[in-house]
Amino acid sequence: MKAGFVALSLAVLGLVSAAPIEKRQSSNMTDIDVTILQYALTLEHLEDTFYRQALAKYDESAFKNAGYDSSVRERIATISGDEKTHVSFLTTALTAAGVNATSECTYDFGYDSVKTFLATASILEGVGVSAYLGAAALITNPDYLTAAGSILTVESRHSAYIRDTLGESPFPSAFDIPLDFNEVYSLAAPFIKSCPSTNPALPVKAFPGLTATASSPTPGSQVKLVPSNSSSISGDQQLYAAFIGFPTNAFGEYNKETMMVTIPKSMFGGQSYIVLTTSNTTVSDDTTVAGPAVLEIMMD
Repeated sequence: MKAGFVALSLAVLGLVSAAPIEKRQSSNMTDIDVTILQYALTLEHLEDTFYRQALAKYDESAFKNAGYDSSVRERIATISGDEKTHVSFLTTALTAAGVNATSECTYDFGYDSVKTFLATASILEGVGVSAYLGAAALITNPDYLTAAGSILTVESRHSAYIRDTLGESPFPSAFDIPLDFNEVYSLAAPFIKSCPSTNPALPVKAFPGLTATASSPTPGSQVKLVPSNSSSISGDQQLYAAFIGFPTNAFGEYNKETMMVTIPKSMFGGQSYIVLTTSNTTVSDDTTVAGPAVLEIMMD
C-alpha cells in the first residue's frame, strides 16, 4: 500500500498513459469494479516488489546483525509470497474479464537497512489495510467484495506481525482507518518513479506532500506539520489539521507560523493520517490542502 501508503499503491497519473480499458466480454464487472481492482493490483505490485527486492538485498545474516532472528526473515518471505499470490489473483480476475491488467512499475522505497526496511513495511501494510477498507464500500459485485475482504484481513495480519516485530502494539486501536483513492495515491506516489506506457490510467490525483514530526506524539501534545509546497498554506484562510479516523474524524486549528497543531485528546493510538484542510467539520478532496502525513500516535 499504506502508506502514507508508503502508503500504497496506485499508478502515477501523468506517468501512466491513458490507454483505454479493453472491452469487457461476457462479464458482470462494472467500470467502478475495474477501477477498484486495478487500484488494488497496483497496490499489490508495489508491495510484491518491495518485499522481493528487500529479500534479495538482505540475507539471514543481515537480519541477525540488525537484531532479528531467522524467524523474522522467514515470515517476511511468507508475506512476500502472499503479495505475489495477490498479484496473480487480481491479474487473473481482470484478464478473465477482458481487461488490460496494470503491470509492475519502477519504484524507489528509500530504505537503507533492515530496520528502515521494516519501518517502511509497517507503514505500507497500514496504508494497504486503509486502502482496501476505504475502497470496499464502492465495490458493486459481492464476489469481488468477498475477494477484497479476504485480502484485507491478510494484509491486517501482515501489519500486526510487523508492528509487533518493531515493538509496537499489533492492535493499537479498536478501529482501522479507511482512506480514499486520492489519499492513498498521495502516500504512494513518492515511491513510484515510472510505469509502463501500456498501464491503464486511474482517475486519481496527488495532494501536496505533508510531513509530521513530534517529540512525543501522544493525544494532547503538539505535532509539526510541514507541507512540501509552502504555497499550500499561503494566504489568510484559516487551516485545520484533520486527523482521519473511524467512526469520526478529529480536528485541530493549524498555526501557519509555527506549523504546529495539538493532537486531539480523542485520538486512538497507532498509525494515523493527518491532512491539512480548509474545513473543521469534514474531510473531502475539495477541502484537502495537503497530506496525508503518517504519524504513529502513542498512548500514555
